[in-house]
Amino acid sequence: MRAMIIDDSRAMRSILRRILAGLDFETAEAGHGQEALDQMTAGPVPDLCLVDWNMPVMDGYTFISTVRRNAEWRNVTLMMVTTESEHTQIVRALAAGAHEYVIKPFTPDAIVDKLELLGLVSKGALA
Repeated sequence: MRAMIIDDSRAMRSILRRILAGLDFETAEAGHGQEALDQMTAGPVPDLCLVDWNMPVMDGYTFISTVRRNAEWRNVTLMMVTTESEHTQIVRALAAGAHEYVIKPFTPDAIVDKLELLGLVSKGALA
């Protein structure tokens, strides 16, 4: 499976890349939503996007809203991974089309648990 990590923090992209590599995902990275959209347009389209909320150029909420308006990307699984912890923000992201929401800081197990819920990895994948 292919995953795209969309976060303006190089360190956070590295952390998420290591977790996903341990789950046999091929990964691509983008520093903001517009860069991610450009990569998706050029292809290949990822199966999963892990998306930060607060980024320059295009934030994660706008990215998710834009992806959901494109019928060709309807099957992409979107998961917010962000410091935004207010209930209203979580509701907004899920209403816009995010499938799951993880609040930073997180453990690798938290990411794996969400991917298991989404059916993208099997139980005990990081064991």
